Amino acid sequence: MRQFLLSPVRTVVAITGASGVIYGVRLLEELEGEKALIITETAKRILEAETDHRVAQVEGLADEVYHEDELFAPVASGSHRFERMVICPCSESTLAKVALGISDNLVTRAAAVCLKEGRRLIVVPRETPLSPAMLRNSLRLAEDGAVILPASPGFYPRPQSVEDMVDFVVGKVLDQLGQPHELFRRWGD
Repeated sequence: MRQFLLSPVRTVVAITGASGVIYGVRLLEELEGEKALIITETAKRILEAETDHRVAQVEGLADEVYHEDELFAPVASGSHRFERMVICPCSESTLAKVALGISDNLVTRAAAVCLKEGRRLIVVPRETPLSPAMLRNSLRLAEDGAVILPASPGFYPRPQSVEDMVDFVVGKVLDQLGQPHELFRRWGD
């Protein structure tokens, strides 16, 4: 009798050019299973402006790293086996492109693969205020099956630091992925 081994969960994490790249870094630190990373050139610049992290450090948190222009990377194909994708943070430009089906880089192409293959896609926009176009694009993506999870920290756990607020948002992403964690105190605990 042939036995099949369960492979580890494969997640594509994309960090795009929006403020709040620390959310993506923290997600990479906490996420279990195999991780493929796409970090855009703009995100790399923001990383160095907003944090003390270096690009090489962040890339070291992933099992595979792809450049946004690598449209022949495995994650650009529906035949490549990965279960889910998180765009964290997601720039409004990226969100709009994914919502409208524009696959002009590896982030938007991998997201399109998730949608067409019925895989889990979680989008973490970090922008305020939201224009009507941004709201329409978010609604379009949600109707297509994506989870829109704004980077909005909760205050019922009584955060004591910026790190606590980041952990709250990352914890909510992990909740959507079904990964247990103890990044924040839950309501009623």
